[in-house]
Amino acid sequence: MYQVSVLAYDGVFASALAGVVDLLNLTGVTWNRIHGLPLDRQFKVQVVSRGGQPVRCNAGLRLAVDNAIERVDSSDLVLVPTIGNEITSVLKAEQDTLEWLRFLHAGGADLASNCTGAFLLAEAGLLDGRRATTHWGYSPLFRQRYPQVNLNERELITRDGNIFCAGGGTAWRDLTILLVERYCGADMARELAKSFVIDVRNDPQSIYAGLPAKTYHRDEQVQLVQSWLHEHYADPTTLADLAQRVHLSPRQLQRRFIAALGEPPLQYLQRVRIEASRKMLERGATNLGTLAEQVGYQDVSSFSRLFKRHTGLSPSHYRQRFARVGALRD
Repeated sequence: MYQVSVLAYDGVFASALAGVVDLLNLTGVTWNRIHGLPLDRQFKVQVVSRGGQPVRCNAGLRLAVDNAIERVDSSDLVLVPTIGNEITSVLKAEQDTLEWLRFLHAGGADLASNCTGAFLLAEAGLLDGRRATTHWGYSPLFRQRYPQVNLNERELITRDGNIFCAGGGTAWRDLTILLVERYCGADMARELAKSFVIDVRNDPQSIYAGLPAKTYHRDEQVQLVQSWLHEHYADPTTLADLAQRVHLSPRQLQRRFIAALGEPPLQYLQRVRIEASRKMLERGATNLGTLAEQVGYQDVSSFSRLFKRHTGLSPSHYRQRFARVGALRD
C-alpha cells in the first residue's frame, strides 16, 4: 500500500483534513463493498504532527494524531490541509515543520496542499519557481510573501513536477480524486468519485472569485482611487482622470498601483466592473445590454468576452449556475 502522511497542526481546517483521510482510506473499499467485491485498500494513511501531539483544529475540535513528524522519515505522499486560523500565526508556529517537508520532498515524496495549505509549502521554499494555486481570496497576501512563486489563483489544481496544489474550500475532493488516479489509475478514481457522489467538474477557481476584501498595502493615494472606482465604476474614466484626482502624474499612479496591487488602475477597474456584473447576474439580471451599460460597457460582445476571460463562464452560463433560486423563479 502507498504510505501517506497527512499533516496536522493547530489551526488546521478540520473538514479538509478528515475528508482527505476518509477518501484515501476508503479507496478500493466503499465501491467494492457496494458491489460485493473483495476489499482492495490502496493507501495506508497516518495523521502526523510535531511531537505527535494532539492539535486544536480551527473550529476548536481537538484531534489526536497517529505519529510524530520526527518519526516519519519517508512517505509516498504528504498532504498539507487548509490553514483555518490566521495564516501568519500558523506559519510562525510551524517553522520546525518546514524542514520536515523539505526533507521528505528531497527523499522523493510527492507533496500536495489544499487551499491556504500552499502557504506552508511556499514558506518552506518548495514552490520557488514552480506553478501553484491557493484560495483566490488570499492570493494578494501569497504574492506579497512569495513573489518567486508562479501563482495562478484561477486554477483549481496545479501540478509542477511532484508538487500538487488545490484551490479554495472543498477543492481537496478534486485533488484527492486526481491523486488516486495518479497512484491507482483512472478506473479506481472514477469508482471513488461515484461512491462518494463527487462531481469532478474541472471548473476554474475564477468562477467563484470576487475582489479580495483585504488589500495588503498602505498607499493612501492608491486607496483613494480604489474607493472612487468602487463607487463610480460605471462612469467613463481614463488613467489621466484618475491620476488628477490624487494629484499624481499618470505614470506615477500607474507605477504605484502596480506596486500596491500588482496591476494597473484600468485593469483593476475592469475587475471591479466584472464583480458588479456578477452580483447583478446572481440577482437574476437577464438583459445583457442593460447590464453591460450599468457596469460601464457600451458593447455587449466586448463585455461578454471580458466576463468570460475573468470568470471562465459566459454571462448567461454564470447566471444559470449562480442566480439565486428566488431570482430564477421571478
